Amino acid sequence: MQKQINALGGDFMLGKVAHVEKVLGVTNSASAAARSRLAASWRRSADKHGLDPAENRGPERIDSSHLRERQEVLETFMTVSAPRLDSLFSLVGQSGCAVLLTDDDGVVLDQRVSEADASIFESWGLCIGADWSEEREGTNGIGTCLTEQRRVIIHRGDHFYARNTAMSCIDAPIYGAEGQIVAALDVSSARADQTEAFNRLIAAQVCQTARAIEEANFRAAYEKTRIIVAESDDAEAATLLAVDAHDLIIGATREARRVFGLDMTGALTPRPAADILGREDGPTGFEKAEHAAVVRALARSDGNVSQAARQLGVGRATLYRRMKRLGLE
Repeated sequence: MQKQINALGGDFMLGKVAHVEKVLGVTNSASAAARSRLAASWRRSADKHGLDPAENRGPERIDSSHLRERQEVLETFMTVSAPRLDSLFSLVGQSGCAVLLTDDDGVVLDQRVSEADASIFESWGLCIGADWSEEREGTNGIGTCLTEQRRVIIHRGDHFYARNTAMSCIDAPIYGAEGQIVAALDVSSARADQTEAFNRLIAAQVCQTARAIEEANFRAAYEKTRIIVAESDDAEAATLLAVDAHDLIIGATREARRVFGLDMTGALTPRPAADILGREDGPTGFEKAEHAAVVRALARSDGNVSQAARQLGVGRATLYRRMKRLGLE
């Protein structure tokens, strides 16, 4: 891979001026092409963040103490992410790619990279502690993914900085247990022969891994509840609901919140599962809830009314009266 990077040197320097001119031309243009998502990101980089595409400084790295603080805040999240990062790297690492996990600010918290390629990615600033926010690095996979909260492929010349145009970056956002964006999952490559078609293949695996991390993190956050997997028109999304012992929905993933019209972020106000899931036979009122409770108690006791009464904490005669009222004679 080192030979490939060296071979890129001459062409990269020749293309640097052309890239800068292209970026500046688009950011100053009012044409339809300049109104694309990529152009919008370039404009944010130049106008909002005041960046210069010709600037040649490397990415900023936070100090070790602040890095540890960020990692500790997401300790559980990183724990459930680790085996899934390993799995993703096992698929893409042999092709000269690195796998990176960031926080919601775009700071790299964890990384998978082969020993042979480590120095290459270090020189590019693709390493733990580096700040790849769009505010800092302009248009790039990590920063633009977090800013626009969507999956992105930033391939070579799509980057804002000319110094980053040898890279290909494939990213997907990861949402936390309360619907907020918490991380970006990134696969980056500086290979000269990385094609856009290959990027799309990697992107599918990145999205799948991001959703697996999101689902595992949600299950860890609601480990004492019953998890319902709901349907969604997005087959790649994690559509999960957390239901407590009272059959109240107390948590939902980002996609589940969208599907069921819940608040997109923050703690949920507990609501009956039947109300949200729309089950006509569910306990939508006190009487139906009581009916269901009695049926469950009778089922657990194999129809023995005395045992069912003890389970429900009522007398046998009381249970008979309730069964008669509920039509369970």
